[in-house]
Amino acid sequence: MTTQPTRVMLVDDHTLVRRGVRLILEQEPDLEVVAEAGDGAEALALLRDPEVGPVDLVVLDIAMPRMTGLQAAREIARRQDPPRMLMLSMHDNEQYFFESLKAGASGYVLKSVADEDLVAACRAAMRGEAFVYPGAMSALVRDYLDRIRRGERVPGSVLTAREDEVLKLIAEGSSSKEIARALTISLKTVERHRANILAKLGMRDRTQLTRYAIRAGLIEP
Repeated sequence: MTTQPTRVMLVDDHTLVRRGVRLILEQEPDLEVVAEAGDGAEALALLRDPEVGPVDLVVLDIAMPRMTGLQAAREIARRQDPPRMLMLSMHDNEQYFFESLKAGASGYVLKSVADEDLVAACRAAMRGEAFVYPGAMSALVRDYLDRIRRGERVPGSVLTAREDEVLKLIAEGSSSKEIARALTISLKTVERHRANILAKLGMRDRTQLTRYAIRAGLIEP
């Protein structure tokens, strides 16, 4: 009996990156790219589109406009019988790695080695296994242990998912009214979220919030 190929959706805001990843995957008979999206919001819409059909695996870029890969992964993970997910990033960053796992991703692949590791990562994800390339894992563990030895705070979820959404829009330059409209919440709720974010992060203004949003992978530098 012939096994059906894994149906893959690619999500990245750079067309050339998607094209390159598609070329890597479509050389493999067990992997088939069935849809592409330019950001997390578009990916969620395509997953609901009956014309696209079932998707087994979603490969998500970390940092994208409108909705990041991490935000989209959290939404996808809430679906009934969600597809497997892999995060694709140009950043060798332990915070992104840990947040990816928390969001429900099966693995974390660097774009710089995608031609070597992505196919193996896709297959591992479909077997229900986690995948992080060995060099990244050793670097992440070393950095994590160094930070603990120095007594530094290790990565964790500081903000709620809704606060992440508000922070992303603030960092992208949206006004409170625009944020309220985009998230379908009241202006008063936006201001409360803004105050909570500033208090939790110990920050004073939009500039500091924007720097934090870049480090957290919510927006691109």
